[in-house]
Amino acid sequence: MEVNDGAKMSIDLKQLKSLPVEEKLRLVELLWDDIGASDEPVILHPWQANEAGRRSAELKSDPSIAIDRDELWRRVNG
Repeated sequence: MEVNDGAKMSIDLKQLKSLPVEEKLRLVELLWDDIGASDEPVILHPWQANEAGRRSAELKSDPSIAIDRDELWRRVNG
């Protein structure tokens, strides 16, 4: 299967799916970094904006639920 949005890009999903998880994660990180550095606006669907608002309100009402990066990776890595 191939994803193609016209002249901009063509991605072979079969090839991406065959990559090892470590390489997939590296690609995701590179994509997130690129999105974060972009001046292009990120358009959210209403459900995404609602969820972001819900999470923000939850954090503001109970800041003790926040975790730092080290704790995040401790939980991810088990």
